Amino acid sequence: MCCNRLENKIALATGAGQGIGRGLALRLAEEGCHVAVADLNYHNAQAVTEEIEAGGRRSLALGVDISDEAQVADAFKAVIDKFGRLDILVNNAGILHSKPIFDMELKDWDLSMSVNLRGTMLCTREAARIMIEQKSGRIINMSSKSGKKGGLWLAAYSTSKFGIIGMTQSAALDLAPFGITVNAVCPGNVFETPLWDRLDKEYAKKLGIPPEQVRAKYVEKVPLGRSCDLQDVANVVVFLVSDEASYITGQAINVTGGQQMY
Repeated sequence: MCCNRLENKIALATGAGQGIGRGLALRLAEEGCHVAVADLNYHNAQAVTEEIEAGGRRSLALGVDISDEAQVADAFKAVIDKFGRLDILVNNAGILHSKPIFDMELKDWDLSMSVNLRGTMLCTREAARIMIEQKSGRIINMSSKSGKKGGLWLAAYSTSKFGIIGMTQSAALDLAPFGITVNAVCPGNVFETPLWDRLDKEYAKKLGIPPEQVRAKYVEKVPLGRSCDLQDVANVVVFLVSDEASYITGQAINVTGGQQMY
């Protein structure tokens, strides 16, 4: 899979202590990046950092709440202090609350907006300030298929992910004069994550089916007949941050097996 398209690039991935973020951080390292791993859980970030360093790349573990302006500023400063530049930002950190709108608690709504939208904006802003000085950079914002079409029991999550696409388009226009591209990636259901280990039980109760049947029910909706895996997402991210995608900006790319087509 590795072809060193990103040799010696400096990347920062948020929410990279587990799940999709961990997979993206490891793939970026395989492709040649030195990677800063940011996560709310510092110990998870440190574990991923150790994996990256074992593969021969430099890394940095950052414990950061991306919804906190001061913590975000400190994290980006730490990246510059260690690596001297930032070529790639992958805004992956996010949370999901699965509740129907009539049961939505304001605290859950606000937390979704704070992490998914505010956090993505804060990290994008800090990266942009660095990349403008460099006159180069790549920013990837992780949205979702639920950022293209509202999902059942996903009002807060879908709203935040729709918002990420709008922010991506605006940021792409703001940063184009500086040679910086900004794109969103919209994955389908990636089952190989801790998130889905939790959702299996929640959705089973709501759907009235055994937990082991939940994933099969979601796969039935995919024209290509399988779930989205980590490498499906990583393949698109690596392309978008490479020189091959230098003329692509402001896009929201579906990685959904045909489930979303716009």
